[in-house]
Amino acid sequence: MKLTANHISTSYSESGQQLITLALTAKTDIADLKAVVADKKLLTVEISKQKKKRSLDANSYAWVLITKIADVLRTSKEELYIEMLKRYGQREKQLISIIDNEEAIAMIYRATNNHCTVVGEGTVNGKQFKHLAILIGSSQYDTRSMSILIDGIVQDAKELGIETMTPNQLADLKNSWKGAQ
Repeated sequence: MKLTANHISTSYSESGQQLITLALTAKTDIADLKAVVADKKLLTVEISKQKKKRSLDANSYAWVLITKIADVLRTSKEELYIEMLKRYGQREKQLISIIDNEEAIAMIYRATNNHCTVVGEGTVNGKQFKHLAILIGSSQYDTRSMSILIDGIVQDAKELGIETMTPNQLADLKNSWKGAQ
């Protein structure tokens, strides 16, 4: 169960246990949660800061530029999208190390829909390994990550003589992402 809260407070029970109270932002049925606690089962609770999502305008603008760049370079927009993720995108924090075998590496590329890239090589006990980073698709980006990706795509487009938004227009667009949830 995922809940959103905008306030947290702490107190102590009579037995000295620390209590946490959350002010939920929406009326939520927590009957299932109460049932688990009533059965004396332990819960695992994770609290994290909510990240703002970027607007659909950001994704649309990225794809407009990717399409224009792909046309100039005579490549597919899908291949260029993967290249942009490799250059400017965010990566998973974990790496996959795999024996340097073309078939195995090709399988990983297929399994991730080409959303991976080789980031290093190594040798263990005489066997060659490649280290692959899994790329995160832009649909998972928050405003900061999307801004970095867009800035890179804009720079590439300018280098190819492709018209882009003016710096003021880009700033306005980025400001609108910050307001999007």
